[in-house]
Amino acid sequence: MDEVIQVTQWLSSITPRKKAKLFFFTTHADAPSPMVGSNDVDTHEETQLPLATTVALHNFKNIDEFLKKKVNTFSCYNVIENEITKTDYEYLRFYSACKYLDVVPPFLDLEKISAIQNKFEMTVEERDYRLLLDSADLVLEKVCDSLKPAGVSQMWTALRKDRNLIRGVKTIDIIGFFVDPNPTGIKECLFFFIVRFLQKADKINRVNTNRLERLIAQCDESSSCEEGKTIDFIIDSLRFYPTELYPFGFCLIMCVIEGRDGAMQEIEKTMEISRHLGMITHTEKNPTKETIELVKKELMKPKYQFYSSFTCWFMSHGDSNSMVLADGETIEREWFLTSFPDISTFQLKPKVFFMVSCRGANKFSLKGDEFEGQSATCDYYDIGSALIRNRMLDITDSVRDISYVQPMMDTLVAYSTILGHLSGRANTHGSIYVDRACVLMSENISRGRSLTEILEHLSQDLHEILQETMDEDRIVYKQACHYDSFFRKTLKLPYTRHPKEDVHSAPQ
Repeated sequence: MDEVIQVTQWLSSITPRKKAKLFFFTTHADAPSPMVGSNDVDTHEETQLPLATTVALHNFKNIDEFLKKKVNTFSCYNVIENEITKTDYEYLRFYSACKYLDVVPPFLDLEKISAIQNKFEMTVEERDYRLLLDSADLVLEKVCDSLKPAGVSQMWTALRKDRNLIRGVKTIDIIGFFVDPNPTGIKECLFFFIVRFLQKADKINRVNTNRLERLIAQCDESSSCEEGKTIDFIIDSLRFYPTELYPFGFCLIMCVIEGRDGAMQEIEKTMEISRHLGMITHTEKNPTKETIELVKKELMKPKYQFYSSFTCWFMSHGDSNSMVLADGETIEREWFLTSFPDISTFQLKPKVFFMVSCRGANKFSLKGDEFEGQSATCDYYDIGSALIRNRMLDITDSVRDISYVQPMMDTLVAYSTILGHLSGRANTHGSIYVDRACVLMSENISRGRSLTEILEHLSQDLHEILQETMDEDRIVYKQACHYDSFFRKTLKLPYTRHPKEDVHSAPQ
């Protein structure tokens, strides 16, 4: 059959709503730039003009033309370069979006997808199409699905009132002030236009969504939300780190085995809980400084930017400032923690470090009679939120910026013990902290718990356990864990366990 006819038939089989979503996922806002094969032309016209004209004319002609152009580009594309090109990214995004929406073109060349995945050095697990979907876009899709056409129309009206933001933007004028979002697919096009516009204007990104939340907050709940949804529910969904679908993230496990009884148990437990959570996992036994440098270099490869989060378990002996490696050398804990968050592939994504080692030799030993707890009370003042807000600074958009980010932002470091103290372990089972952390994470899947909630529960649980030193003194002591958080959103555990599915990718 002629290819033009095939493409036409394929487009005619896709509903307007799915066309809008396919366009949105394919024009991913955070696509790497500049790339090999990219002419660095401003993509404003490509990503916003088709949406604007579709909303204004109630006609999907320009989106159809965009999708036809994509298909033709991929059809003519030869995967022969050694370098990863912009078209490689676009091909993988397009394929994953089609797979997610169940609109894969029957004529799409899956051999090319396999060849591109080879260039990315993807493992069998990483060839799951769900890895290639951007979690932030999936969250925004759910927000759109939770809003009625009237709600998106109210967001548009609120956006149009911000004259400083929209001044001189031609696509805004194409749509006009008053919009009828009721025809099928138009609501989606208008919402996705608003999102891409705010992203291009550097007002929102995958972490900073305050500007979008404020637009949603101005909607009338009774007319703007789909059944069972509320404005608060929709806004709350934007306040979590986007980690939709599988995999939940990439997990690196580094464990020094030499001289650490139960270390293999630690590895088994952390691997089990990581896979339980739906992470793709890599383990390094007996790491050295050279190992760490090689891992950092590996994590800079382009394929890792498809991951939604990064988790690292580091288990070894240590003291207040450093950790002991397999070859007896030490590394500064601070150096380790500050070098990983700066890796560009995980920028604006949650990074969690579980640092399991002693941080000194002190022990909170239990001696003598039990101490009676003391309590304190304080007065509570009833101050209305409006009164408080009236006394606060008026922070305008002109003094806000989301472009520059401190490297440690979006990082959480969980320590198995407090500074200067021992981190207890059992001869056969290894770190007690690792054991309890894995148990609590496993128990809380499907309960909607955030990672910090679980860490707080872990702190309580661990501090109830009586431990005993293995030396001749046999001192009974307690261990206290804690964490330092630079998170800007909440990181929730998956609601469901993530079993491995068929890869559904190109032939290997």
